[in-house]
Amino acid sequence: MQFSKLSGPEKAAVFLLCLGEEASAKVFEELSDSEVRMISRNMMAIDHIPADVANEALSSFTKNLQDSNGIFVKGTEFVRKALAASGDRQRVEALMDQVISGTESSSLETISMMQPRMVASLLESEHPQTLALILSTQKSEHTGRILSHLPEELKADVMYRIAKIDKVSPEVINQIEDALQREIGVVVNKEQQKVGGIDKVVEILSRMDKGVDRNILIRMEETDQEMAEAIRKKMFTFEDLTTVDNSSMQTILKEVNTDSLTLALKTASDELKTKIFNNISQRAADMIQEDLDVMGPTRLSEVEAVQQEIVKIALRLEDEGTLVLPGRGGRDVLV
Repeated sequence: MQFSKLSGPEKAAVFLLCLGEEASAKVFEELSDSEVRMISRNMMAIDHIPADVANEALSSFTKNLQDSNGIFVKGTEFVRKALAASGDRQRVEALMDQVISGTESSSLETISMMQPRMVASLLESEHPQTLALILSTQKSEHTGRILSHLPEELKADVMYRIAKIDKVSPEVINQIEDALQREIGVVVNKEQQKVGGIDKVVEILSRMDKGVDRNILIRMEETDQEMAEAIRKKMFTFEDLTTVDNSSMQTILKEVNTDSLTLALKTASDELKTKIFNNISQRAADMIQEDLDVMGPTRLSEVEAVQQEIVKIALRLEDEGTLVLPGRGGRDVLV
C-alpha cells in the first residue's frame, strides 16, 4: 500500500482508521450519507495499515508511529462501531445494510423507499422472473406489501421463483438494471449478492396477512409440490406443535386418526409425545405407546409425510380462525 497512490476515499479511510472509532464517529456526523458509504466501503477492505502509510496519513503523529509495525484492524467491526457511535440508530442500520450489501444509490434502493402499491404498478408488466429477482433483494416486509398488490396467480409464480434463486451474478444484475432503467432510470450496482431462496420466501410469507400465505402455497404446489412442502416445513414444523395450547391441540387431534398419529410420533421428541398424550384419553395414549414400542423400521419419508398432513390440518384450522399457532410471524398473539 502506497499512500501517494491511494484515491481520495482510500486516503480518508486510512486516516480515519488511524484516528480511531470515537474520532471517526464525530467525522461521520459531519459527512453526507453518500460520503459515509464511500469511505466506509474502503475502510472495510483494509485489514492492515503499514507503519509508513500510517505515518504519512498522520504526519502530526509521525514520532509516535515510527516504532510501530502498523495498525491491524477488523474493518467491518470498526465501521459498525464507528457508525453506531454517531447516535442515530436508524441511520446507522440503513448505512450498514447498504455498505455491506452494496445497494446504495441504486434503483433497488429507490424501490425500497417507494410505496408498495406504486412498485407493484411499476413492475407488474415485467416478466415474473425479473420481478422475482428485484423483489428478492428487498426487505421481506416491503416485498410482502408489494406482493399484496399483485394478481393472485402472479403472487404464487413470483414467490416460487424467489425460492429458486440463490445468488445473482453480475450478468443477471445487468438484466435487472436494464429492466429498472426503463422504468425509473437509475443504475444498479454490479456486485454479486446473496438473494432469494426458500428462507427468503418463508420470511416474506410470515409477514403477509393471514391466509394469503396459504393461498400462495396452494398455487405454488400446482407448479412444484416439493418446493411448496419445503417451504411449509420451514414455516411451521410438526415439532412446533409443542408450543400450541392444550385447547388448540385437542382441536387439531380431533381431525387426526389414531394410525396417522401413531406413525407421526415415530420420530417425535419426548416433549411432543407428552404434549399429545396429555391431550387424549389415557387409553388412547397407552394404545399408541404400545404400537410405537412394537413398530418396526419405517421409511422416514412416510413418517414426514404424515407429519406434514397434520401440520396442514393445523395451518388450515388457523386460517379458519379456529385456533392460533404461536410463532407465525407475530401476526396473532394470544393475550
